[in-house]
Amino acid sequence: MNELITDLKSLELETLKNLKNSKSANTLRAYKADFNDFSAFCRKNGLSSMPTEPKILSIYLTHLASNSKFSTLKRRIASISVIHKMKGHYLDTKHPIIMENLHGIKRVKGSNQKAKKPLLINNLKAIINKIDEITQSDKKKLRDKAIILLGFSGGFRRSELVNIEIEDVDFVSEGVKIFVKRSKTDQSGEGMIKAIPYFENKLFCPVTKLKDWINFIEIKSGKIFEISDKSVSLIIKKYVSYAGLDPNKYGGHSLRSGFATTTAESGAEERNIMAMTGHKTTQMVRRYIHEANLFKNNALNKIKL
Repeated sequence: MNELITDLKSLELETLKNLKNSKSANTLRAYKADFNDFSAFCRKNGLSSMPTEPKILSIYLTHLASNSKFSTLKRRIASISVIHKMKGHYLDTKHPIIMENLHGIKRVKGSNQKAKKPLLINNLKAIINKIDEITQSDKKKLRDKAIILLGFSGGFRRSELVNIEIEDVDFVSEGVKIFVKRSKTDQSGEGMIKAIPYFENKLFCPVTKLKDWINFIEIKSGKIFEISDKSVSLIIKKYVSYAGLDPNKYGGHSLRSGFATTTAESGAEERNIMAMTGHKTTQMVRRYIHEANLFKNNALNKIKL
């Protein structure tokens, strides 16, 4: 009997380990941070956070609604639900009191997010030129050019960009192949390969600048960019400002959205854009395509004044 109890305990511990490993460390940290905020709200108001009930979660969402984006509310629901599952509790996040409350909040606030603006080709060139003008250190020049051009041409998420290791990089005659081990939409770690060709203009060629950076640092193993994903956003904002653009409207995601918008504007097919960005659904990619075509397919183009 004792052996059976021991075996069950081992299986329980292994199950908890599997549940934790099903999510990346960054994702788990975000879930815990969201749940901690919910717990603080419940403690302050004498409510139960674990296990909780749909009514309490709905009240919490109302509490958040005035100062939070609609996307934040949905993320908090997901986080609280996951933490409940990991603790062995069920929470009905589709309960009418939650769904109807969300619907009401959405009608009042709207769900349209103010996304960061995409960095387009002219912006990109202006930024790269500014790096030479304002940056004194050769090391920073090489690093920042490689980060910006690679981030744009590969449609990388910030987290993907800063986690590239030298072992993931394969220079070939056509350009470079980069293996992305794990991304936001690939939590199982199957990975994907992004292929980036040489550009005709070496001043703005991501492959050339990446090669220059790797040769400069003479790295043999490990990450090629020893910075955080937040640093990518700060680098973008810095050079955007020097290029005469509003840094509040741009961030790390501007590289990824810039790639998608620019390639869509150039006539790239939806599936080819998704093959590079790693999007699993067409919803976001179609938003980029729509944005790219706002003037291209504008009905007013038929009017001659």
